[in-house]
Amino acid sequence: MATLCYLGIDVSKATLEWATSLDSRGAHSVGNDETGWAELLTHCDEAQPTLIVLEATGGYEIGVATALTVAGWSVAVINPRQVRDFAKAAGLLAKTDALDAHVLALFAARMQPTPRPLVDDLQADLSALVTRRRQMVDMLTAERHRLAQARPAVRASVKAHIHWLEARLRDTEGDITTRIHQSPIWRVRDQVLRSVPGIGPNTSARLLASLPELGRLTPRQIAKLVGVAPLNDDSGMRHGYRAIWGGRAAVRQTLYMATLVAVRHNPVLATFYQRLRLAGKPPKVALIAAMHKLLIIVNAMVKTETAWVAPA
Repeated sequence: MATLCYLGIDVSKATLEWATSLDSRGAHSVGNDETGWAELLTHCDEAQPTLIVLEATGGYEIGVATALTVAGWSVAVINPRQVRDFAKAAGLLAKTDALDAHVLALFAARMQPTPRPLVDDLQADLSALVTRRRQMVDMLTAERHRLAQARPAVRASVKAHIHWLEARLRDTEGDITTRIHQSPIWRVRDQVLRSVPGIGPNTSARLLASLPELGRLTPRQIAKLVGVAPLNDDSGMRHGYRAIWGGRAAVRQTLYMATLVAVRHNPVLATFYQRLRLAGKPPKVALIAAMHKLLIIVNAMVKTETAWVAPA
């Protein structure tokens, strides 16, 4: 019986270090550009890996992951924390690019993470625009704080930058709306999501951009994917508090802000939140539970393409 081959790639801005689970020698290096990707594809044709694993590295992995997926290879882009925890558990404490490539190959062989489908250009553009909007909001907040204490010598400059950012923010929000309207599927989902009291255009756009699995998974699966599924912390006779962990931080942050509004203006979420508070739950615990409930509701709504109906 032939031994399966798994390939791990350590990604940096300029280079790709790769190694296979069958090769104990040093890792191999190629450039993180189209020439390097083509060379890597040649090696893949020779090694015939069952699965290729890369870490998410702030976007530097997108080009090579796309090239590999288009060529027909199974690719999984994973959270770096998972790999480091795996390496510690395996006693692999040293860290270099070459060693990381071997650890990734070993992780692929032992854990066999699920490959993700290739993100199309429209989805990638929407995600980039939503992220850029968040960056502009952060910059505006910082500049407005600076304006309050700005010296006269720089006040005009700060004001001008604020006006410029406000204009670019409006442009970006217009681009987001245009992208959503370009897709018949997104148009319907956007209408469904925005029918929920507490979910506005920005929350809807973030869910469409960063949670394409919405409506396709079970309640348990979608909660775990986002990171709002309570996880046990028990050992022996001790029963610790359950807590949320991991998941997609950007989606969770957006849902958190939406839930703050929903527990005030959405009758279902408001009643649920108040019931938990009356039962003695701390405010943050009750709010996280309401966020979990909101996610489950919108997951079901998107699945059935059913708009919000106010309770009688």
